[in-house]
Amino acid sequence: MAERVREFLRAHNTDGVGQGLGLAKLEELLERAKVLAEQQVVGVAVTRRATRHRNEVRRALQSKILRYLRVVGRVAAKQNGELADEFPLPPRKATHEALLTAARATLEKATARQDVFVSLGMSQKVLDDLARAVSEFERTLEASRAGRREHAGASADLEAIGAAIAEQVKLLDGVVQYQFGDDVELMGAWASARNVLGPFKPKEQQQSPGEGGSQTPKAA
Repeated sequence: MAERVREFLRAHNTDGVGQGLGLAKLEELLERAKVLAEQQVVGVAVTRRATRHRNEVRRALQSKILRYLRVVGRVAAKQNGELADEFPLPPRKATHEALLTAARATLEKATARQDVFVSLGMSQKVLDDLARAVSEFERTLEASRAGRREHAGASADLEAIGAAIAEQVKLLDGVVQYQFGDDVELMGAWASARNVLGPFKPKEQQQSPGEGGSQTPKAA
């Protein structure tokens, strides 16, 4: 609606009305709506990238790093029985926060037993990989939160701007009716312009951003 209204007003002189009722105000609102729509897109893109990367890190943690350290811990337990249950493997469907907590605990305990584990043939690189994976996992969670905040904030503002644009079009309808009400053909074109729904929400924004936080991940 709003873009076609703007094109109509650009094509037909509506001078002589107050600034608040004219094209300039509509242009301002449409420009703000465009910026907010772009922020929505950015928010969704950031969240989706973070989700993809988090899934990769999650698989590495569960399928490789934590699993390997559990095996090393069980081998070490033959010499020190208290290590038998020190490195449990989190459930496959553990929440992101639960997995992160388990990975942090494993990193702390494995670092404390580093000499023992290395003596059994473990490479120091395993602990380096675990520390890096924990850090990356934390960053993806924060990126998801930031992306959702960006999307939600822009969506709320865009809804308000959409309402303001609709109100502005109502005011402009009065202006057009006053100036061009006797021109049947022109009024028909105006009716067509103002009755088309406006593009306040791009198609990409009809759905919320992807998963994040402490949600349980979907099965692969």
